[in-house]
Amino acid sequence: MKQLIECVPNFSEGRNPEIIEQVADVIRQAEGVTLLDVDPGATTNRTVVTFVGTPDAVVEAAFSLIAKCQELIDMRHHHGDHPRFGATDVCPFVPVSNITMEETAEYARKLAKRVGEELHIPVYCYENAAFEEKRRNLANCRHGEYEALKERISTKEWKPDFGPNKFDESVAKSGATAIGARDFLIAVNFNLNTTSTRRANAIAFDVREKGRPKREGNPITGKIVKDADGNPVQIPGTLKGTKAIGWYIAEYGIAQVSMNITNTNLTPLHVAFDEVTQKAAKRGIRVTGAEIVGLVPKKVLIDAAKYYLTKQQRSLGIDEKEMVKIAVKSMGLDDLKPFNAEEKVIEYLLEKEDTTPKLVDMTCTGFANETASESPAPGGGSISAYMGALGAALGTMVANLSSHKPGWDAQWKFFSEWAEKGQALKEKLLALVDEDTNAFNVIMAAFGMPKGTPEEKAARKQAIQEGTKYATEVPMKTIETSFEVFDICAAMIKKGNPASVSDAGVGVLCARAAIHGAYLNVKINASSLDDKAYAEMMINKAHDYVVKADRLEKSLMRRTEKVIGD
Repeated sequence: MKQLIECVPNFSEGRNPEIIEQVADVIRQAEGVTLLDVDPGATTNRTVVTFVGTPDAVVEAAFSLIAKCQELIDMRHHHGDHPRFGATDVCPFVPVSNITMEETAEYARKLAKRVGEELHIPVYCYENAAFEEKRRNLANCRHGEYEALKERISTKEWKPDFGPNKFDESVAKSGATAIGARDFLIAVNFNLNTTSTRRANAIAFDVREKGRPKREGNPITGKIVKDADGNPVQIPGTLKGTKAIGWYIAEYGIAQVSMNITNTNLTPLHVAFDEVTQKAAKRGIRVTGAEIVGLVPKKVLIDAAKYYLTKQQRSLGIDEKEMVKIAVKSMGLDDLKPFNAEEKVIEYLLEKEDTTPKLVDMTCTGFANETASESPAPGGGSISAYMGALGAALGTMVANLSSHKPGWDAQWKFFSEWAEKGQALKEKLLALVDEDTNAFNVIMAAFGMPKGTPEEKAARKQAIQEGTKYATEVPMKTIETSFEVFDICAAMIKKGNPASVSDAGVGVLCARAAIHGAYLNVKINASSLDDKAYAEMMINKAHDYVVKADRLEKSLMRRTEKVIGD
């Protein structure tokens, strides 16, 4: 399995489009990585770039980006609202798939060493790549920002992990860079109906994990209370795993609470939104919406949608894209500018990079025409999976209609849970539509292998057998998944809205047809396997499902007819 790392460098230029494009082009032209997002901010004078790729490719691309920023940006002339201390201010690595945090941290350190040695830039390793505990926190590494760098890098306590510790002409121009490894961070700004930075900061202090310093007497002007070691005593905020400050954004003419959520398990985005809203309201301020900086994982928005739908006692078993819309509207993510999920959700961006055509992306007419053409795929296996998906969709529809039926509010959760199960089955079966055709293509590719030598013949035969086994297993998945559709349709026939019972009944017929069709595909593919014991086992297993499906179909259709008759 391919290892993937996300890299999210923040560089200190958000106003000059020519410089921003030159830096972004470095990533566009890099091999082995995909540029996902470029998000400049004029007031912060900072741009967030997001790209993903294999670890070595990410290290190489990040090095090239840092070198380009060193070439184009002069920190001696930089001013912006966001804390910063370097041309490439921070460069975090985030594990995406098939790689541990420890491995990701080692790649970050590899990059840090190279940047320090080859580019002569002071580098601090932070978060999970830090060499000592106090450097885990980015704020500690960046304390005093660029203006304090000249004195700090020459001290024993804050000597860079890599690179020079003298403030020469090169360092004066580039500043320092923090390179680290961290979990996925959500950068979000909460929009306030005020222009007061002081009030925005007060709200930030209310919620951020660090909180605010404890003071004697007046909570704003009183003397800061210190502990026995002389450190300020902090009053913790209400949100774990968050950092926040308040600022004024001239671009929008409003103040914002700018927050980094470093642990969404401790504080999901929707929890942060509601908490900031509550704290703002106590100060007579309203949160008008939120602005996500950079990208966001799909799960963050889906979790938010489920949270708000639950508060409304609405079914959670709706389509994923509808979930995203609910999240956007609930938190006002389109308050300042349109929120394009295709450009902001990391999974959707990765899907866009996959240009392989999919059957399930066709129109109904297109899919039917492709099936009717002289091409052998899609065939019965894909059609069987699609019939199963339609059965699941019908059962889900009845569940959603029942959850919203007037007078049935007390049962909304029961129907919502069935609708969620139905959505999950529908998605699995839709994936099997393409997987079945892919399995057929694997066999065809194996038959096309060379067979001029005994070795080539042996390799070809093995590939054909492996492909045939795969083509037997895929329709078995369709059978097993389609059989689960009966549960949803049965529940809806028994307890769903009687006015929609015929729809649940058609769902039953779809599930049975899917199982029968997939059984034929198991049987025909298994018959070509050399491993006869395995073939017999698969055929018998599939046949058992057919027998059970026929029995269930008859029982459920009788019940459907009875409800219609009543």
